[in-house]
Amino acid sequence: MDIVYIRDLRIETIIGIYDWEREVKQTISLDLEMAHNISKAAESDDIQYALNYKSIAKRLIKFVEQSEFLLVERMAEEIASIVRDEFSVPWLKLRLSKPGALRGSQDVGIIIERGERH
Repeated sequence: MDIVYIRDLRIETIIGIYDWEREVKQTISLDLEMAHNISKAAESDDIQYALNYKSIAKRLIKFVEQSEFLLVERMAEEIASIVRDEFSVPWLKLRLSKPGALRGSQDVGIIIERGERH
């Protein structure tokens, strides 16, 4: 299985359950690993056969910036659905973190995997 990845994609959004979190945008960070067979893209050197990580990043930035989820769990599931459904990704691993959300910690968050590894 080949992996196309995006590391530390930082996006400003409303996220959280506390009153102050509903009023101030916070930064979330995404690490995304996506299964994609790169053979055809490598052989042809043609972008049409590649998984376009720029298009994925732009779509996720727009989605997250406009969202106002209470929980990172919900946001992660929605992000995974977008990537799998809109970009035909059969398997992904997503790390979603909130840097600075916990005093004394660099960040906190969740890691999910969705789909079938091939």
